Amino acid sequence: MNSTVIDKSCEPLLKLENLRTQFLIGDDVANAVDGLSISLLRGEALGIVGESGSGKSVTALSITRLLSGRHRLSGKVMFAGRDVLAMNEIELRAMRGADISMIFQDPMTSLNPVMKISAQLIEGMKSHGRFTEGEARARALELLERMGIASPERVMSGYAHELSGGMRQRVMLAIGFANKPQLIIADEPTTALDVTVQAQILELLRQVSTESGTAVLLISHDLGVIANVCSRIVVMYGGEVVEEGASQDLLTNPKHPYTQALLNAAPHLDSVADADKHLPSIGGMPPDILDMPKGCRFAARCAYRIPDCDVHPELMPVGPARLSRCWITQQGKVLEQTHSAPASTTAAAITPCTRAPDSGVTPLLEVAGLVKHFDVRSEDFFGRTRKFRAVDGVNFVVYPGEMVGLVGESGCGKSTVARLLTCIQAPTAGSIRFAGTEIAHANAKQLKPMRSRIQMIFQDPYASLNPRMTISQILQEPIRFHRLAANESAVRLQVAALMDKVGLSAKSLNKFPHEFSGGQRQRIGIARALAVKPEMIIADEPIAALDVNIQAQIINLLIDLQKEMGLTCLFIAHDLAVVRHICDRILVMYLGVIVESGRSFDLFARPLHPYTRSLISAIPVHDKRQARPDRILLKGEPASSMHPPSGCRFHTRCPHAQAMCRESVPTMREVLPGRFTACHYALELQ
Repeated sequence: MNSTVIDKSCEPLLKLENLRTQFLIGDDVANAVDGLSISLLRGEALGIVGESGSGKSVTALSITRLLSGRHRLSGKVMFAGRDVLAMNEIELRAMRGADISMIFQDPMTSLNPVMKISAQLIEGMKSHGRFTEGEARARALELLERMGIASPERVMSGYAHELSGGMRQRVMLAIGFANKPQLIIADEPTTALDVTVQAQILELLRQVSTESGTAVLLISHDLGVIANVCSRIVVMYGGEVVEEGASQDLLTNPKHPYTQALLNAAPHLDSVADADKHLPSIGGMPPDILDMPKGCRFAARCAYRIPDCDVHPELMPVGPARLSRCWITQQGKVLEQTHSAPASTTAAAITPCTRAPDSGVTPLLEVAGLVKHFDVRSEDFFGRTRKFRAVDGVNFVVYPGEMVGLVGESGCGKSTVARLLTCIQAPTAGSIRFAGTEIAHANAKQLKPMRSRIQMIFQDPYASLNPRMTISQILQEPIRFHRLAANESAVRLQVAALMDKVGLSAKSLNKFPHEFSGGQRQRIGIARALAVKPEMIIADEPIAALDVNIQAQIINLLIDLQKEMGLTCLFIAHDLAVVRHICDRILVMYLGVIVESGRSFDLFARPLHPYTRSLISAIPVHDKRQARPDRILLKGEPASSMHPPSGCRFHTRCPHAQAMCRESVPTMREVLPGRFTACHYALELQ
């Protein structure tokens, strides 16, 4: 996309002029988008970044006029020379899906669950009259194949729930490109996707758009994603643009303190291993859209604040093709560079982790030969039962006070391992020893005292918190159940202390979960896990889909709690940069088995398994000056867990597979000090 040559003299395809989107809440007016003016040329990719509530998604919905509820739009949305705000419903229906396509964040909620994929692909093409039934079917198959789907016919005849997250997002891309639109608006299209699937989706978006000349408006809170697709970036805060410029220039030399703060809050792959793992996060909260500050909207959270910030700044030029809404940079001053210098990639420069596997300490958790198979009844005439091998022989240990990361693609068995360790599910076979006690097949009576010692933090705090209970009731419940307080007064004191520990006010205890932001709800989920004073936390994707700043706050909180309480943690995530930053060791999982383990910085400096190398190479980085391995694009989806391949399970996608890989199962072996891998040719491929 960055290589696309754009004629700067041509008229913009999309031009927003002083766009205002106001929501009418009772007698109040909420300014969600407040005077937005941006333009997008034909064939260009423009990225919009910012925290939740900054106005990114509302901007996208305003462009297509898909907003619900009481609202008011003003200004101009000029698309291909026509004002969208002046269009009637017939004109809007003709434009949506044909000239402007939208790709939403969650394909599962965007795809119709009761319609086959073929019908959903063909429907949009036929409804706009651009293709006949036969042409639409042929184009649907061509698009699915173009999106990297190996069996388009099978996918066409299936339903959304039968596809993986990456496959569903590919279908959404195919629907988006079906009518050859002039503009695609992609709203967080890769959030919560695995790093390999994310890389494939971004590559497809970039390639197909470049070939067809389609303009792209990409909305994301992931700066690495934006940098890999977009040639220009707009940063939004408080409903307005605070900075704009060419991608690499803006990301390496920010001209607004908010942009700089977002960049610093993200873990960097070039960071050095040191004792302090805390990430710089932005304090405070975004401005209230019902009561915007009179001056600079970021001033209350800004480290550079000066008296001039009491007056609202205009968006002004601060360099060639650079705009900023900041009094500091408009006066010619340079923001301090706070990011640390790149780390050396040599093994000698890597600091050992806080606890090594060979430290002589007795493990807190020992997992041996762990297996979990599910019976799946086939839909054929005979209704035969097949085995779904979610976890198929996993072995690892976790030491007291250690933070261990578990990574891998969706479907590899990470979350199943978490449910087995917390005894939510019983294993098919294998052993789980916690503090010397076997818990794999313990009964309910035996498990009751153990449950308070191992707690879980779930990915979606809203789904895991009872919406009908106040926060006080949610936190009091486990304390009462495990009889951890002498009386009601002690219960209330413990709950107040928990709120303080996770950085929330005790004044909020009588509120319900829906009254909190996503980051605050995750803090409540952590507080609930800590309520029973556990020895070990299983954190299953606790920061997925959170803004980079909220993510940094949650990471810092976990680091502080680990240090203060001596917690042991198994941290499950698909964000490898985060895992590298906070974990002592990393376990890499593929199709039900662990294929590599080692100290975090060692593993990233020298991955031994081809799968690990592909994962690391797929991590999107926002600074192209960072040294990183060449991109390794994995072909297709992981093999079926019902019919895992013979030999090495990765050989069907491995670029280095040889005959031995197809015939012989590699054993997990120590090939370097503290480095274990299940690869026949681990050292030969270095």
